[in-house]
Amino acid sequence: MKAAIVHAFDQPPKFGEIDAPTAQADEVLVTVQAAALSQLVRAQASGKHYSSGKTLPFVPGADGVGRLADGSRVYFAFPRAPIGAMAQTVAVKAVNCVAIPASVTDLTAAAIANPGMSSWAALADRAHFQPGESVLVNGAAGTSGRLAIQIAKHLGASRVIATARNPAVEDELHALGADTFIALNQPSEKLVEIFQHEINGAGVDIVLDYLWGLPAECFLNAATGHGSSEAGPRIRFVNIGSLAGTTISLTPGPLRSSGLELLGSGLGSVSHERLVQIVGKVLQAIDPAQLKIDAHPIELSQVERAWGHDTTQRIVLTF
Repeated sequence: MKAAIVHAFDQPPKFGEIDAPTAQADEVLVTVQAAALSQLVRAQASGKHYSSGKTLPFVPGADGVGRLADGSRVYFAFPRAPIGAMAQTVAVKAVNCVAIPASVTDLTAAAIANPGMSSWAALADRAHFQPGESVLVNGAAGTSGRLAIQIAKHLGASRVIATARNPAVEDELHALGADTFIALNQPSEKLVEIFQHEINGAGVDIVLDYLWGLPAECFLNAATGHGSSEAGPRIRFVNIGSLAGTTISLTPGPLRSSGLELLGSGLGSVSHERLVQIVGKVLQAIDPAQLKIDAHPIELSQVERAWGHDTTQRIVLTF
């Protein structure tokens, strides 16, 4: 069968032939129609993600859209290695498939699943979000961050604060539902001061952090208390990505002197089956919440070109 195949971690996948999988007892075969090229997939294919396989060759792709043998259309995730989602046929555990609403196209379902799930899982399962709480999306300019704004509002956030390095995206993020915008392209001292103003003013209940690195460090430092006789307000800081760096300098003061709680959300902190269930919720919310995502289809045979495509759109490989 045709597939995108990783032969070396320092090279993009190549279009080629590989043996098709056969289903095991708890699996179904899915005929793939679309698979998204996400940051997760790029990291796995380069061997840099903690969930990356180490045996070559393999087919990348964490999830996709396809049809079962009975013709029903499903979103699927976590196909059995070494055949990932960027192949004509994959073997997937039946519990890792969920139906797609008829009104949602293959392109939209494939594009929105992973980035939409990232914030929904972080809010619902890791931070135990309650309607009326405020949410700060740290790194809101990307696909996942933009969806995080929309999903937080859909779930009942009273206020959404969006941060981004480029001030030019402010109007776009307000249009998606952000109530406040913070530009990250300013000195660390100033950024800490602005974060302190938000924490001590209207308050921040949950942080969805797609950046880590210096922006995360500034927020954590801003949360530092001053030994007050009253307990600091609870702030659940949930790391989801590390686009701004993989390390920070963290002193114990912010943890001891505030209501800060450090959490993470990703593969391993939420079960595979639960993540697929959450994607089902995202797909069901597309119409009522009017969730928006900018997706760009590219044929699987052009996978090498797709890998080098520099765009803010979510690239989806189609079959």
